[in-house]
Amino acid sequence: MCVSEKVRTAAVILAAGSGKRMGSSTKKQYMLVKGRPVVYYALKTFQESFIDEIILVVSHGDKTYCQKEIVEKYGFDKVSRIVEGGKERYNSVALGLDCVKECGYVFIHDGARPMVTAEILERALSCVKEHGACAVGMPVKDTIKIADEAGNIVSTPNRSLVWMVQTPQVFNYSLIRDAYHKLIQQETKLQEEGVTVTDDAMVVETLTGHPVKLVLGSYENVKITTPEDISIVENFLER
Repeated sequence: MCVSEKVRTAAVILAAGSGKRMGSSTKKQYMLVKGRPVVYYALKTFQESFIDEIILVVSHGDKTYCQKEIVEKYGFDKVSRIVEGGKERYNSVALGLDCVKECGYVFIHDGARPMVTAEILERALSCVKEHGACAVGMPVKDTIKIADEAGNIVSTPNRSLVWMVQTPQVFNYSLIRDAYHKLIQQETKLQEEGVTVTDDAMVVETLTGHPVKLVLGSYENVKITTPEDISIVENFLER
């Protein structure tokens, strides 16, 4: 590959969650942090990065709001498509991937993680170029316990091997597209077998067997889930 040749990259940013644990009538991705909606911050980082195209996945009925009040209002012209998500997270990702134009690598990111940075994106790009699949995360600081259904400790994993997985998770486009197609085709069978898919790395691991490399994110790259998280992110932004 020539040094001047650039591999096309895309991002699927998920903003289709309901945010039930926030205890608010406003969906968490639209709650204001320092006067701007949560999803604005993730979109801004991707907009200002090397990413060529952004697909924004939103909740049913939110397309017009997001187009007018977020994409157009803040000039996010890399957003080429806004698509309504599905029942589960993996349905939403699959719908987003189907809208991506052919590219080399695709970044999948939760819009409720506003503190993603350009440095994280650069590290992830370098990692995916070498390994084909990677997930951003950080080593845990606390001792982790595995419990049984009664709440009794069963085991204590080696803390040096345990990571908190974050997003973005980044893949060779054909790899993640094919993995999600297989997932949707086998959805009923996997549910009957009790397989619960919780992130994109698990889709690749389960459906293709391709290893997923962990790459350092940031302890500040938190996901807004509860009201306390809003205050945490506001403090990070003030710094």
